[in-house]
Amino acid sequence: MARKFPQNPSHPERICWGCDLYCPAKALACGNGAERTMHPAELFGEDWKSFDRTLGLADDGRHRATSGED
Repeated sequence: MARKFPQNPSHPERICWGCDLYCPAKALACGNGAERTMHPAELFGEDWKSFDRTLGLADDGRHRATSGED
């Protein structure tokens, strides 16, 4: 079973969030020259869960064509 993903950790910069390992930032187990993956709270702010991921998508998940008529 996968670990529960923390919503707003106290120090997200100390951990890599790229997989279920949650490695310390200085000891990445992914290898392959990997860099630390930032937590969504670092990228989008503490209200990252309310970010609307559907903006610009049609009902079938494809990007909508934009026209000047709207």
